[in-house]
Amino acid sequence: MPTSAVDATAFPARTPTQPDLTLCDVEPIHVPGSIQPHGLLLIADARTLHVTAAAGDVENRLDPQWLGKTLDDLLGQDVHSVIEPTGRLIGRSVSLVPVRGSSEIFDVSLHHSSDLILVQLEPAPLQPAASGEVLTLLDNAGTKFAQSADIATLCQEAALLFRQLTGFDRVMVYRFLDNDAGCVIAEAQAPELHSFLNHHFPASDIPRQARALYVRNRVRVIPDVAYAPAVIRPASAGHQFVDLSDVSLRSVSPIHIQYLKNMEVGASASVSIVRDGILWGLVACHNLKAKNLTYDVRIACSALASSMSRQIRAKEDGEHYRERLRLRSAEDTIVAHLDRHGPLDQPDSATREDMRQMLGAEGFATVRGQQIEIAGTCPTPKQVLDLATWLSKQPTVDAFRTSALSVLFPPAQAYQDCASGVLAIAVSSEETGLFIWFRAEHLQVIEWAGNPHKAVPGDPKAVLTPRASFEAWSETVRGKARAWTLAELEAAQRLRNALFDARKSRRLQELNRELAAILADKESLLRQKDYLVKEVNHRVQNSLQLVSSFLNMQARSVNDAALTLQLDEAQRRLSAVALVHKRLYRDDNFETIDLGRYLEELCLDIQGSMGDGWQKHFSANFDCLLISADRAINIGLVLTELIINANKYAYAGQPGPLSVRLDRHRSRFTLIVADKGRGDHKPGAGFGTRMMKAMVDRLAGTITYNEGNPGLQIVVTAPIEETGA
Repeated sequence: MPTSAVDATAFPARTPTQPDLTLCDVEPIHVPGSIQPHGLLLIADARTLHVTAAAGDVENRLDPQWLGKTLDDLLGQDVHSVIEPTGRLIGRSVSLVPVRGSSEIFDVSLHHSSDLILVQLEPAPLQPAASGEVLTLLDNAGTKFAQSADIATLCQEAALLFRQLTGFDRVMVYRFLDNDAGCVIAEAQAPELHSFLNHHFPASDIPRQARALYVRNRVRVIPDVAYAPAVIRPASAGHQFVDLSDVSLRSVSPIHIQYLKNMEVGASASVSIVRDGILWGLVACHNLKAKNLTYDVRIACSALASSMSRQIRAKEDGEHYRERLRLRSAEDTIVAHLDRHGPLDQPDSATREDMRQMLGAEGFATVRGQQIEIAGTCPTPKQVLDLATWLSKQPTVDAFRTSALSVLFPPAQAYQDCASGVLAIAVSSEETGLFIWFRAEHLQVIEWAGNPHKAVPGDPKAVLTPRASFEAWSETVRGKARAWTLAELEAAQRLRNALFDARKSRRLQELNRELAAILADKESLLRQKDYLVKEVNHRVQNSLQLVSSFLNMQARSVNDAALTLQLDEAQRRLSAVALVHKRLYRDDNFETIDLGRYLEELCLDIQGSMGDGWQKHFSANFDCLLISADRAINIGLVLTELIINANKYAYAGQPGPLSVRLDRHRSRFTLIVADKGRGDHKPGAGFGTRMMKAMVDRLAGTITYNEGNPGLQIVVTAPIEETGA
């Protein structure tokens, strides 16, 4: 049986005649070639600091003779002091002393892009916000966030505080869902405005590359949606396609501008809520009239969002811990009762009720051959038997779960009102023996901000445009139950394993009583079987070790340094595969593996192969999570390749700071490898790069390279479970 369910979607499948909305995901919004005109942009050579291009009214607002001047002359301060000899900034971005223009004062920030320095000048407020007031607001916010009982209360407090800080007419806290759609979970707005609270927005409203920029550039402001873009000039400088990802003045996609106009918004701002490098949500701010956020207010918004993100993680972790603690307690009670009373796969009525309540199900049934026992509300016995027959034919792993049974098993439409969700575990291999939990249909009315289905025109050649209507539109979703959580799935799997362990123990006791006369023969056969299994595993281990030794001998016997390096890398990759085999054999588990423990041991092996000097520079932090052996091997090979690249390119083979982190985010994991080296070992065209891309593709994941200034941070994100299961 598959380990995860395929939930029915609230949207119909896209037909071949409909245009693919993912085309929005390739719009080059990071290279618009222009800026918003309320500020100025200077582009200078990173080594000479001579200004070669600009955007905005530089002549009238800063210096009529700006072209060709150095940044030191234009800004009236020593810019060289914040730039390394390599031409890179000391940090990812640098703030300078405010600069006086022709008739105004500018806040100044520097950013690095390839071999260029980008200087962003924004009008400074005439009366900057008092630092004491801002610090007091942030301090009060931290207290309110910590005192919030749950995430909903926390987000509502955040909406009020962000509106107080920004002064915008409407502030919404927008959370991304598992399908990348979003929902407004908190809101603070002027009384005369209508509410978007609890309204959903389709994933196409925020394209993929826009979400990536929200992680990189945490605060984004559009002071006036009616602005005319200020292009980068002169055209002869060839900077029209410079990457402006870190520039907050960056011009906005025309599609997004029209989207805001359709919402009757005059100005907008967004603050990213990033949890462990993943975009958790947004604080979306709308104003009916044009309105700007000054640099100091944006910094305060970023600090407030960081505080909010920390509290979100603390509360989510607390919720998961309490849920697991409750489930563990219920498991222990049920297993102890089953072990003392009757057949393990035929619990009595009281225990069946406890098992139903343990996973919050409306019904629970045990199936043993043609015999059925139930608790709570379940389908008819015949329907349960038909379902059990279908479940028994699914590829067996540990458990089967779905929150939309009728999508996978059409006959279930007849009883979806009482059994739209199913979680089942096999408790007997001799005959059809199942424990099945049922969840009733959760009739869900989703409030959308506009009809999401009308976002796709029928003409495949039509030009994609943003939605024009945001009036509330309701959609009723049927045939779906409340989804089973990962903790509930793990609890069912542990219960299954505990029952199998208890059954093994009970059978062993019975055999000891009934087969005393032939105990010696049985033990001999068992020893022989164990010996054969160990011998096979031992030979596999020896074979892997032999290949590794051959690679090592070959590496020592050649005089070609490049070939020696390649053989060393091949040996490390082989070690990653061998370590998975070693852990599976040691744990008597041939299907799943603790990824955190595996990666920890893998890192220790790799450190040993790179030399003693690496140990004091290496730091690692791994969350515990279970994952299939095949996916663990792919992840191990990816990590091995990333560490090899850091060793080879970031530090040229010499020891240097290197950190590895594995984090879990609901149904996905994130593997982060960061160094403080030269930061230029991005993907090339070699074997290692091709192999790593193939491994990430097999994981259905993504890999992102972020400049650390100094160094490079590589983020690999993928589902914990294989997609489509």
